[in-house]
Amino acid sequence: MTTTREDQVPDWLRPVTDALTEIRAEHLTAFTPPPGSSPRQGAVLMVFAEGDRGPELLLTERAHDMRSHPGQVSFPGGSLDPGENHEQAALREAWEEIGLDPASVHVVGRLPELWLPPSNFAVVPVVAWWASPGAVSVRSPQEVHAIHRVAIADLVDARWRRTIRGPSGWTSPGFLIGADHDVVLWGFTGGIIARLLDFIGWSEPWDESLTAELPSYMFSGVERANDRRAEPRVPPMADIEETDA
Repeated sequence: MTTTREDQVPDWLRPVTDALTEIRAEHLTAFTPPPGSSPRQGAVLMVFAEGDRGPELLLTERAHDMRSHPGQVSFPGGSLDPGENHEQAALREAWEEIGLDPASVHVVGRLPELWLPPSNFAVVPVVAWWASPGAVSVRSPQEVHAIHRVAIADLVDARWRRTIRGPSGWTSPGFLIGADHDVVLWGFTGGIIARLLDFIGWSEPWDESLTAELPSYMFSGVERANDRRAEPRVPPMADIEETDA
């Protein structure tokens, strides 16, 4: 890992690095920990890179048989080990999960600490530039089902934006990603991405009445290939984000 100066990142990434000095937690989430709480500490790695289709983000899809949020798309990351800082934890988790070489990644800064009420985690997204992209693969199949290198062009394309609603009624900004645009990106990670795109002015207008439901494998561990649903049957957004990573 190296720390990168602003003049060492590509021009297209400057809006993100500029935002790191201005953005606050309330720009990304409505949740704050109650006074006196002691949330657990975690970190995730928000990795930007240059791909075949231009700028992209590196994301993982959780294993489909996990007890907690199977199949959910997220940033690599997890809890801090004793003595670690957030950068070290995020890079370690990315190495353990998908073999991302820490030496190929330049940390450019942090987003504000964000609180996840259901799990009582205080999570710091560590923002990084993948200066020397190399091979990555699923190293921990118990944790990771797939790796997604998602073009920013797809994240801002109105055709792939959706409002996601779960069975209990909560909603989240969302995206349809993957080669067939059949993978649902939502919840904590989808909310961070959507609101960061809004903050830096990259978002395009989209129809928030377009909805998508969560596939059943996100609750039962059933593989996506056995439950392919093109479009949803859920009501419009209530702007309440599902918050567990």
